[in-house]
Amino acid sequence: MSHVRRVLLPLTTAALLLVGGATAGATAPGQAHRPGPATCSLDGARLTATARPAEELTALFAGYGDSGAGWTGADSTYSVPLRDGSLAWIFSDTFLGPVEADGTRPRSTPFLNNSIVLQDGEHLSTVTGGAAGAPESIVGPTADGDWHWFGAGVLTPRGDLTVGVLRFSRFGDGYWDWGWDANALVTLDTRTWEVTGLDPLPSDAGVQWASWYQRSGGHVIVHGVEDLGAVKYMHVAKVLGGDLRDLKRWRYWDGEGWSREETDSARVMPGVANEYSVTPYRDGYLLLTQDTSVPFSSEIRAYTSCSPTGPFEGGTTVYRMPEVGLWGSYGDADVIAYNAHEHPELRDGDTLLLTYNVNSVDTDDVYDDVTIYRPRFIEVELDLTSP
Repeated sequence: MSHVRRVLLPLTTAALLLVGGATAGATAPGQAHRPGPATCSLDGARLTATARPAEELTALFAGYGDSGAGWTGADSTYSVPLRDGSLAWIFSDTFLGPVEADGTRPRSTPFLNNSIVLQDGEHLSTVTGGAAGAPESIVGPTADGDWHWFGAGVLTPRGDLTVGVLRFSRFGDGYWDWGWDANALVTLDTRTWEVTGLDPLPSDAGVQWASWYQRSGGHVIVHGVEDLGAVKYMHVAKVLGGDLRDLKRWRYWDGEGWSREETDSARVMPGVANEYSVTPYRDGYLLLTQDTSVPFSSEIRAYTSCSPTGPFEGGTTVYRMPEVGLWGSYGDADVIAYNAHEHPELRDGDTLLLTYNVNSVDTDDVYDDVTIYRPRFIEVELDLTSP
């Protein structure tokens, strides 16, 4: 087993991957930036935002979760549109049914490290590994007890779903003695939902290459995170031709250009979350992320750039997650929120659909109230003012 990166994580989720120690948008010492295209409509523009709950999606997932028929709550919440017109919602740590009439989960409820929920119109269904009556994670634990969380996903040209996989391992006997170890890519046949491949991804630079995947001009742009606990940095790569499994086709942004060496990967900006999105917007790019420069922040911020490699400017607060902390909607100091990002396939003009995850640092809370450990769906309407 490779050396484990000692990134300490709480409970069974990425919940405390939120603490940051630098100002979002600042440049780290010794960090280089390419200025990007000379001009685009986003250069110097000002974003403002109006946000509201996405009531239809919220009700759809709440009703399905409360039914106890499959998925009842999870985190990560990536999405990929499939060729048949349905939508694959990709989750990491997942609770399955049942749900009690009083809104609690039995302690015996199945718990998986990854799953997928398929949305076909108003119909939801759950994809897991294992057999009927004995569900397992789609990518299960190793013989050594390592477990796997899912990140961003992208379709292959033939229509298979590939998903970034983060492997976590223990490095001691203590409760917190575990951390991220390596990256991989799982391939799923979207007709049968069988795993057809689990391939290694670059892992030598201490970067988790699964924060965001974006097809662009025949390639795939990959955004990752270097998680140092107290601070997190964005990194950027691209895969020529778009087959993430072909490691010879990976290139890494070194601050000036694209290098073949992963260890040349540059820190683009601090203050991002472990999961964020960098999507095409107007003639540039839009970054949406929780602000991790403040511990347990409730702020989701938007930045713009003329290039996927930055620099990202602005830092407009587009939403404050109301569930967080003692003064939040649950009135519980243990409740946290994290890992906000966009779902660009659900964008309507300047109205975006974004999600974030809610959890608690007290495990009892997610059994006592099923609503805590579920994603939130938010519509954000952006307004762009040119300089």
